[in-house]
Amino acid sequence: MDDGRLHFPATARNRQAIAEVLEPLLPQRGLVLEIASGSGEHLCHFQQQFASSHPLLRWQGSDPDPLHRRSLQAWADALDLKAMEEPLDLDATAVPWPALDPALILCINMIHIAPWAACQGLLAEAGRQLPKGGQLVLYGPFVEPSVPTSPSNEAFDASLRSRDPSWGLRSLEQVSTLAASHGLQLIGRSAMPANNLTVAYRHSG
Repeated sequence: MDDGRLHFPATARNRQAIAEVLEPLLPQRGLVLEIASGSGEHLCHFQQQFASSHPLLRWQGSDPDPLHRRSLQAWADALDLKAMEEPLDLDATAVPWPALDPALILCINMIHIAPWAACQGLLAEAGRQLPKGGQLVLYGPFVEPSVPTSPSNEAFDASLRSRDPSWGLRSLEQVSTLAASHGLQLIGRSAMPANNLTVAYRHSG
């Protein structure tokens, strides 16, 4: 779009399914911080959907790509989202992050399209930034030892690794073990369309 808004087709396909799982996890007040916001369409959709039920929430996206930050801001402006704060130039691997005081951290479709260091940074900073009881919510494809990997996810993993050997589907067990080392306990696993998962971790304090 001429005003800088980007459109990622996958967002329209999965945003409502994610919103349904996200709703019971949302705090009543505080900051919802999204890491790797991409086009910004997810975060803007969630703010629109939950504006009346969660009027005290503030929303802030982040992305190291200036075109993505521009898109998020353009979507927020076009939709007149008053509770959306200015997007942050934030790279998950560049730790420590500035103090942001989030009540919930959301990350959609990042950790498999990034080096493992991005997941390490995300979990470390979630452990440092979230308060006791604060939550980290991840969405995307994972590998699980007890669940056969779908042919589509196997092909996706191979495609990612051919583009960059440091990319690829992550083991949910490995992610959860690392999360636990930062005080984040797995509290929910929801199967999603297209062989994805939404997983939630709570800070044990």
